[in-house]
Amino acid sequence: MVLKAIKDFMRLEAASGILLLVAAILAMVAENSAAKGLYDALLGTAVEMRIGDFEIAKPLLLWINDGLMAIFFFLIGLEVKREVLAGELSDPSRVVLPVIAAIGGMAIPAAIYSWINWGDPVAIKGWAIPSATDIAFALGVIALLGSRIPQSLKLFLVTLAIIDDLGAIIIIAIFYTADLSVASLSLAAAAVVVLFMMNRRGVLQLAPYLLVGMILWAAVLKSGVHATLAGVLTALFIPYRKAPGESHTQLERMEHDLHPPVVYGILPLFAFANAGIPFEAMTFEYLAHPVPLGIAAGLFFGNQLGVFGFSWVAIKLGISKMPQDANWLQLYGIALLCGIGFTMSLFIGSLAFEQGGPDLAVDDRVGILAGSLASGILGYVILRLSSSRASTEDSE
Repeated sequence: MVLKAIKDFMRLEAASGILLLVAAILAMVAENSAAKGLYDALLGTAVEMRIGDFEIAKPLLLWINDGLMAIFFFLIGLEVKREVLAGELSDPSRVVLPVIAAIGGMAIPAAIYSWINWGDPVAIKGWAIPSATDIAFALGVIALLGSRIPQSLKLFLVTLAIIDDLGAIIIIAIFYTADLSVASLSLAAAAVVVLFMMNRRGVLQLAPYLLVGMILWAAVLKSGVHATLAGVLTALFIPYRKAPGESHTQLERMEHDLHPPVVYGILPLFAFANAGIPFEAMTFEYLAHPVPLGIAAGLFFGNQLGVFGFSWVAIKLGISKMPQDANWLQLYGIALLCGIGFTMSLFIGSLAFEQGGPDLAVDDRVGILAGSLASGILGYVILRLSSSRASTEDSE
């Protein structure tokens, strides 16, 4: 009975979002209870890996953020490659509106944050935090509405989120890179060449790609470029071809096998490790500080202006069309849901403020939580009202 209940839960569209929420709540409970010492000690536990003179020594928190999250980015890379070759991103006519909306959803939130924090050389590092959309939470909210939301809007949101993730990867690679190690970068480049050669020679076994990918991860980790980018690079070379006797391509197999452990394991663990916010920081006075205010305003107002505003202009100018069976109010509701920036926002925040001291680390989480909650709640209300209104009009 227990196993059946677990399987039934995992089939729910909203399951991943629910697990993320539960993990975040548990983190806050741990941070604000007698378990705080254990919680901090657990995340600070030193974990080392050594092969000869080569070693990687990090606290558990960074193994989660640099190691396990590389697997998450690997999955994103697989999804992007599949969508480009055979999915929504392969059809230019379908991708125009999500691309334009995603550009607005990244640019306007970043501009709002930068305007609020202009002049502070440390705080300005967080400009990209409100530019990310958490697809798990956004789809979780849509799942609560069931068939009231047109399928075209779900596809619009998923495509926008994939483009948004791709933009986040580019931002991390360009703007959140530390001092570079030429030797490590050379080893990483050699690993990429090996991956390319295996792909061109038609190697279909996945094990060699994963082995070289691990070497690439270690080299990128030591290079100064963030290690999660190794996951994306490895994914781009996984063959989109079928092995003999298989009904799915190797890429599709890998994506299918990775999805459950990433969505139901790695992401909730990341949320538990990064969402521990002290309750004393969750006040309106604290939220009024420039960093959390910039993040919350960027997520909440920035996506309304960026995603909806850019979409409105594109549709009115005839560059793209309104998603099928959707209306303006529903599109506005989707734009609000794009303001839920939990996972990727937390991740970018950890990169932006890793040198900024503990206070800023708390600041960004408070802003992310406030902006995401406001966006999710209002987005749900708007979509619920717009769907009811559309049903009433259809019945008249």
